[in-house]
Amino acid sequence: MTLTLPPQVTPRAFARLAEINAETGDVKALRVAVDGGGCSGFQYDITLDDPADDDVVLKGDGSVVVIDPVSLPFLENAVIDFTEELIGARFVIENPNATSSCGCGTSFSM
Repeated sequence: MTLTLPPQVTPRAFARLAEINAETGDVKALRVAVDGGGCSGFQYDITLDDPADDDVVLKGDGSVVVIDPVSLPFLENAVIDFTEELIGARFVIENPNATSSCGCGTSFSM
């Protein structure tokens, strides 16, 4: 059996999720998933959602990030972060498993 290490979530990402939940008044988890598609073969799907029974749950700063078991191997040792740049603010994923990615950063190949 191969052990898949979950991604790390930065304190900045947990803090931003806590801010979003405080602003909306609705406490949701940040769901990070990998779907087929995009210009490079796979794409990240980042949404606010409720945890499912089989999710991997990562907690910090009173916030929760969840990853479904199908997406987990694609995100092994990745880092989930939040960034604010001139082009906008967003959650980003630094994925050491990706061999290439598109310019927008949401699509990648392995």
